Amino acid sequence: MQRHEHHPSTPTVAAGHSHTTHTMPDGMVMSGAAHSMHSGHHHADMIADFGRRFWVVLVLTLPVMALSPMIQHWLGVAWIFPGSGWLLFGLSTVVYGYGGWPFLKGLWLELSVRNPGMMTLVGIAISVAYLYSVAITFGLTGMDFYWELATLILVMLLGHW
Repeated sequence: MQRHEHHPSTPTVAAGHSHTTHTMPDGMVMSGAAHSMHSGHHHADMIADFGRRFWVVLVLTLPVMALSPMIQHWLGVAWIFPGSGWLLFGLSTVVYGYGGWPFLKGLWLELSVRNPGMMTLVGIAISVAYLYSVAITFGLTGMDFYWELATLILVMLLGHW
């Protein structure tokens, strides 16, 4: 088990549940007693939230993939119409904002307590893919990563669900 050093001004992030305080994904710090009383309920809410986000992102990922130039190239189709790039951008923005929110929130929490982990990795990956793709949408030369962004978020949501 990894040992964590505590500073009075830094919330504790527990690797297990043996510490007296625990930082929840929403940033709330709970004492051992409060944590044990609410952890089951909070965990069930988190699972339900990941499930809801997964289904929404699944529905949005299908048109993101269908509108992506690389997927169209692989399928040998050309489903391009006026505004299709903007629709791809809009759908991907919803996927990033709604589906990626738990990972972005986790990124912020992990960095705020100087304890980067998986949420940091996923949060950075989806942010780089999204921001680069937005730059492509607004004029940078290159290929966007919208379908990769959507499928990465979809797989991560499924894994966390």
